[in-house]
Amino acid sequence: MSDLYPAAILLALSSHAAAAETGPIVDNPLIEIPAGPFVFGRDDGPENERPRRVLDGEAFAINRTEITNRQYRRFVEATGHRAAFYANHPALGLDDRPVVGVSWGDAMAFCQNYGLLLPSEQQYERAARGVNGAAFPWGENGGKVVPANFGTDSCCSGDARDGYPMTAPADAFADGASEEGVLNLVGNVWEWTSDIYAPYAGQAAAETAGQYRVLRGGSWNSDPSHLTTTYRLAYDPEFRFAANGGFRCVRSEP
Repeated sequence: MSDLYPAAILLALSSHAAAAETGPIVDNPLIEIPAGPFVFGRDDGPENERPRRVLDGEAFAINRTEITNRQYRRFVEATGHRAAFYANHPALGLDDRPVVGVSWGDAMAFCQNYGLLLPSEQQYERAARGVNGAAFPWGENGGKVVPANFGTDSCCSGDARDGYPMTAPADAFADGASEEGVLNLVGNVWEWTSDIYAPYAGQAAAETAGQYRVLRGGSWNSDPSHLTTTYRLAYDPEFRFAANGGFRCVRSEP
């Protein structure tokens, strides 16, 4: 199995909150992320996260939480789209938990139904890292008490040390919010992005470039090495059986 396919995925408000609007998805407001320079990538991590650059980002708005089972079910009922694979699971299928068991196409179809899109990698990093390129949404400290839902110290199993053996409610871990008040951008579930996996500028072309989409953020069964704002996971966009992969949506601002 390729390193691009780690076993971690194969389990088959903040007081600094920015302006939010109700948005088209009930119970999941859009948080405004202003335009301006931000740090993207890093030089002291895995090669596929390099180089570190300062980019000039455009304004956008992003869902405050991951899309939940309740929200995804409303979409299914309204459109006839196929249900999430774990829709009826006794734990993973709970109304307030992030939906899992959706392909990249399922996630994109959901977002487009509401006039939204999946976030790009740059939008994800800006929302998760703030303007200064923090390693975690809550800052630089990834110490012993981490305000996120993650797994065992070695890959790749969930545990209940954080209070949840599998997924947590999408609005849990308010102490781990980003500087604009977006929740669970690290931990809980991996999140689909719109981007095709490819090396960043200045790197040799990868054999796998173009075959996979990028997931970000780590999940409830991730070890700490996967739990950063810069970790990139390349994954088959057709696969819909991951118990730890979900998404949220964005709207680009005019």
